[in-house]
Amino acid sequence: MYAWIWRHLPGPWPVRTLLSLVLLAATVAVLFTVVFPWAEQALPFTRVTVH
Repeated sequence: MYAWIWRHLPGPWPVRTLLSLVLLAATVAVLFTVVFPWAEQALPFTRVTVH
């Protein structure tokens, strides 16, 4: 999959490297702002009980 992304990015390798870092940062930003808050509601980690 990473090879497929690398082959489809335009430009020489420095541009591809910069674009892949931008894609990585965008993916992390979406995960932290959208996916993780949404998934937190479904996970039982906030209802911890110790016996």
